[in-house]
Amino acid sequence: MATANYVPPEDRFLCSICLDVFTDPVTIPCGHNFCKTCITEHWDTSDRCQCPMCNKEFNTRPELHVNTFISEMVAEFRQSAQQKASSSSSSSEQQVFKPGEVPCDVCTETKLKALKSCLVCLTSYCETHLEPHLTKSGLKRHQLIDPVENLEDRMCTKHDKPLELFCKTDQTCVCMLCTVSDHKMHDVVPLKQEYEGKKAELETEIQQMIQKRQLKIEEIKHSVDLSKKEADREEAEGVQVFTALKESVERGQANLINTIKEKQKTTENQAEDFIKELEQEISELKKRSSEVEQVTHSEDHLHLLQRFMSLKVAPPTKDWTEVSIHSSHEGTVVRAVVQLEETFSEEMKKLIEAELKRFQKYAVDVTLDPDTAHPELILSDDGKQVSDSDVKKNLPKNPERFSDCICVLGKQSFSSGRFYFEVQVKGKTEWELGVARESINRKGGIKLGPQWGFWTIWLRNGIEYKALDDPPVLLSLKSQPQKVGVFVDYEEGLVSFYDVDAAALIYSFTGCSFTEKLYPFFGPCNNDGGKNSAPLIISPVRVN
Repeated sequence: MATANYVPPEDRFLCSICLDVFTDPVTIPCGHNFCKTCITEHWDTSDRCQCPMCNKEFNTRPELHVNTFISEMVAEFRQSAQQKASSSSSSSEQQVFKPGEVPCDVCTETKLKALKSCLVCLTSYCETHLEPHLTKSGLKRHQLIDPVENLEDRMCTKHDKPLELFCKTDQTCVCMLCTVSDHKMHDVVPLKQEYEGKKAELETEIQQMIQKRQLKIEEIKHSVDLSKKEADREEAEGVQVFTALKESVERGQANLINTIKEKQKTTENQAEDFIKELEQEISELKKRSSEVEQVTHSEDHLHLLQRFMSLKVAPPTKDWTEVSIHSSHEGTVVRAVVQLEETFSEEMKKLIEAELKRFQKYAVDVTLDPDTAHPELILSDDGKQVSDSDVKKNLPKNPERFSDCICVLGKQSFSSGRFYFEVQVKGKTEWELGVARESINRKGGIKLGPQWGFWTIWLRNGIEYKALDDPPVLLSLKSQPQKVGVFVDYEEGLVSFYDVDAAALIYSFTGCSFTEKLYPFFGPCNNDGGKNSAPLIISPVRVN
């Protein structure tokens, strides 16, 4: 016979449907007990009315009444568990729930810190209240996790059942009852299965992202190494060039000083020779003067007249009227500076030739975009040549097309890095070249300049070159370019134009701020009755 304080094992009070302690326990005709809500919902969603435990089928749904005996036993069990929890909490001060921790859902007075949360019961338990889940066979099957808050979010809002399945069709978590209602015939798998799949997918994706970033780090490091090598090479070349220029200046200065000194020495020597010659003539003239004085002191008139002719004969002297000493230094400094300028020009040409060779590594294959071409323009089949026909064709008026400006863009766009291309302008009297941002105005009259999204230079009247900067800059070129190279460094904000054949810099736009895609820009200008009929030709870049 049982003692008065005997408490039956907890698993005798568990509903086999929700696996939790009975709530309003009812007994059906076969003798099995369930929560009233659980068995009602089970029958509501089932085709047949039968016992979930023994599968006994009933012709009509039995009338359900709460089993008062079991209900009282459950109440006594709950009270005993709460008392046990209270006594345990008083002796476990170190486990009292603190802010930021998950509290035990069973504790009624002092809330203790939860050790685990049950995904079946949707309840968090402290050490004391967790014990049944560790010892009772029915509860051991429950899934325990580290304590989490808001376990109610793990319940189906429609059926109030645990979300223990995943509908792959709708990509959402569902309960058992959802699979026979809204998600019937859908591809449904256990949460754990989908969790493993998603976990593997995330891990793979994260690893791929890590690998990409590691590769990017290596790429950046490699770029830094290349930049360092390029900086060292630039520094070495710069030192070499400036050393050569410095030596040239020093040689020019030394030559200038020597030349001036030599000319001065020559002048002084010439003066000394003149002075010696003049002094010799003066000496002879003084001797003649002495003879004349002797004769003139004599009273012998006949003797004077007889000697007069011999005294009258001039000594061997020359006419000094046109003789003079002139300075020969004029123009010496100018000629030295001109020579120095020629040396500078030669060194500058070498630098630009080397620079062009480096830029040619960034050569891109540019073709003309017919969808942007003004209706008068004629484009070659390969998209490399454009010229004006003076005849306006009937073409679709798409937003990309220039309506009034006789120009065309390249198909290729650039939003980072460096790029370079060359255009032949030989035989033309007018043209426009450069780059333009994507959002430029393409309808009506167009102004060229950085403030309107254009970085260009042009030729007018066969001889007038201008950089359309803000403000425009008139260019003075030593020779007329036959082929123009265009180099762009997007991040640096640089657009440079070069005379390819002469290896000379035409103009550079610096300090530009690029925020959009850039397109190569070509303007062959009006045909001008055949005077400007030569096409602009995108030339292949010869990489040296």
